[in-house]
Amino acid sequence: MIISWNTTQVCNISCLHCYRDAGKKRPDELSTEAGKKLLDEMKRAGFKIIILSGGEPLMRPDIYELISYAKSIGLRPVLGTNGILITKEVAIKLKEAGLGAAGISLDSRDKNVHDKFRQSEGAWDKTIAAMGACREVGLPFQIHTTITTWNEKEVTDITDLAVEIGAMAHHIFFLVPTGRGKDIEDTTLKTEQYEAVLTRILEKQKEVPIELKPTCAPQFMRIAKERNIPMRFTRGCLAGTAYCVILPNGDVQACPYLPIKIGNVKETDFDVIWRDSEMFNRLRHEPLKGGCGTCGYDGICGGCRARAYYYYDGDYMAEEPWCNHGVREEKK
Repeated sequence: MIISWNTTQVCNISCLHCYRDAGKKRPDELSTEAGKKLLDEMKRAGFKIIILSGGEPLMRPDIYELISYAKSIGLRPVLGTNGILITKEVAIKLKEAGLGAAGISLDSRDKNVHDKFRQSEGAWDKTIAAMGACREVGLPFQIHTTITTWNEKEVTDITDLAVEIGAMAHHIFFLVPTGRGKDIEDTTLKTEQYEAVLTRILEKQKEVPIELKPTCAPQFMRIAKERNIPMRFTRGCLAGTAYCVILPNGDVQACPYLPIKIGNVKETDFDVIWRDSEMFNRLRHEPLKGGCGTCGYDGICGGCRARAYYYYDGDYMAEEPWCNHGVREEKK
């Protein structure tokens, strides 16, 4: 099981697609001690991997202490970062703190495209340098790419760069319109394009030695099965079943892109929320609606619950709108 903690709302850049609408610090962010208590509760709930993200987690002064504590209690801490702040010295500190790996965002091989997407001149150069620093000190890292109509044509070219630069994986995120991402909803991939890009990614997996993982595109599991492409993953959408997220103020959501507050860890221990929440239990046990409930792939796919929420007026149990299997004609 894997869990994310958006450790802070603070960020050093202002990406066009940011689901957290990150920028300034929230006055109610979890303290160091509250964060350690939360990590204990994650461990108690059975989670294995903790993704420390933001905002930009390296803007949080106690991030190394939190990494060390997570490691000390048997969690595997990993980082989700834009990479801009990672120098050789920072990479050494992260490794010494016990970080398992860094996930570093890179959205194009073209520095101008990346910098525009990240709204930060020079971001591409600093991000590439960060990957070099991680490689130099022996800190494993992977590349995270958010796919839109702006960059979908080069997705497998970015995979080639990931191989060249020494990344251990390339995880490809399909834009879900939430946070600032709602402002660029028109750049999301729709049914046929969505399917074609997923197919290209999975065919590329046959050619490269690193792991490729589509995210917020659970249909990749169906396509992999149809094409007999081995996958180590067991299910596409994990929201509420083997994954959730904690926001900077302690609110709990099923995933970062599904903006429904389930509880708050300041008021109720996280492991209790994880076990007893009505929404989590619906996601685990209740049949999905529409095509997602009848296509035959629910056990390995599950459809994107966040995309269902956005396109079906808040109904997170509705069918995935951009899937080729069972989707309503008006959504194609």
